[in-house]
Amino acid sequence: MKHRPSPAEKNRPSPAEKNRPSPAGKNRPSPAGTDPARSAALQTLAAVRERGAYANLVLPGLLREARLKGRDAAFATELTYGTCRAQGLLDAVIENASGRSTADIDGPVLDALRLGVYQLLRTRVGAHAAVSETVDSVKETSGRGASGFVNAVLRKVSRDDEDTWVARVAPPAADDLLGHLAMQYAHPRWIAEAFWESLRANGINSMGQLQALLASDDARPPVHLVARPGEISADELALIVEGEIGRLSPYAVYLPGGDPGALEPVRDGLAGVQDEGSQLVARAAAVAPLEGADAGRWLDLCAGPGGKAALLGALAAIDGARVDAVEPAEHRAELVRKAVTGLPVDVHVADGRESGLEPGYDRVLVDAPCSGIGALRRRPEARWRKQPSDVEGLAVLQRELLTAAAALTRPGGVVLYATCSPHVAETLGIVGDDDLLATAGLERIDTRPLVPETDLALGDGPHVQLWPHLHGTDGMFFQALRKR
Repeated sequence: MKHRPSPAEKNRPSPAEKNRPSPAGKNRPSPAGTDPARSAALQTLAAVRERGAYANLVLPGLLREARLKGRDAAFATELTYGTCRAQGLLDAVIENASGRSTADIDGPVLDALRLGVYQLLRTRVGAHAAVSETVDSVKETSGRGASGFVNAVLRKVSRDDEDTWVARVAPPAADDLLGHLAMQYAHPRWIAEAFWESLRANGINSMGQLQALLASDDARPPVHLVARPGEISADELALIVEGEIGRLSPYAVYLPGGDPGALEPVRDGLAGVQDEGSQLVARAAAVAPLEGADAGRWLDLCAGPGGKAALLGALAAIDGARVDAVEPAEHRAELVRKAVTGLPVDVHVADGRESGLEPGYDRVLVDAPCSGIGALRRRPEARWRKQPSDVEGLAVLQRELLTAAAALTRPGGVVLYATCSPHVAETLGIVGDDDLLATAGLERIDTRPLVPETDLALGDGPHVQLWPHLHGTDGMFFQALRKR
């Protein structure tokens, strides 16, 4: 039976609508005297708060509308992403300084307060400028009463630095080191706990390593480019963009700064923006050893939005293979189609658990939907939206997708299971389940040799767990499994 949308679903904004900047002046704090960079940041924060938009999708459009480039665009980006990442810490400081719950503060005023506190604690903007600009913007949008409140809060915050405020609002390190570190580096406690559990499960038992991980996750990440195999080498790409060749992926280039979308190789489809860890996942699916000949039937079972499908398709073109890419949502399937233009990739709009595809694939990539807590540094507002309860439902889906992948794989073929989450329930809890693998007819194989030779530690295996603070990538997990 065809699914009929409920009234709530009919009225729910599409992803494009949710992330489209609102018309100027409509529920947006954009006073005439506000600095354009701060105005763009405030408008983005409002979109994130009001309708669950993604900052990295809203802000670029606002920057184009305001014609902000260079240092102004960089400043707006730092204000926006930094404020989103640090929201939990900023809110704790605001509540302490104001004596109010953030739930009781009007939305636009709270956006301005968060931005102002971020400037005071985490940027080099002078205290006087940060306070006066924030107060002036609130006065124009919300009135004198609100601006007086904001002035009082920000002046109180400005008297101390970030370390002093962390000591005031975080649990004492002597009593609760994990809780203290979570607040210090602006992470929900449950995510810090998940990181700690995963570190220990991977043989890392140092709280210093947890601190380094949280600090890396709290920093603005570098931009990683992927050179499309068969079209351009990483050496050539690095020369063109004046970047640095990656340490792990043979296709990776680290971009020193600027807008990657403005680069000619990216515009021409010779390169894309993709974390180095994601590149390693796609490559591992393409080079994992098979039993028997590779007939060239490859499958990406969870393909949206298409980054790994594009790299897999480029590698398939070199090897004379063809890729089927499955994505259940039409709007994400369209993103996959755009990403794989000109490559031997066929896109199917279907549920990976019931794809209807003919079994017998040599290689199947299961880049499973997950909590995404390994990629928080690239999704600044995400850490404050996710809940521990999300993981349980996802684990069920991950098991079902892995089982479906096994059924589509020929004997001797390989399934590569991957997540952008190090959470044990989504990683070792899935591929470490002997009963699940036995039922699916899968066996673990050592995945570490599938990463190009490196002096960076990859653990005891047989899986690979990458970390931002150790490998410079997102927190990617992947395990190769052979169909018996």
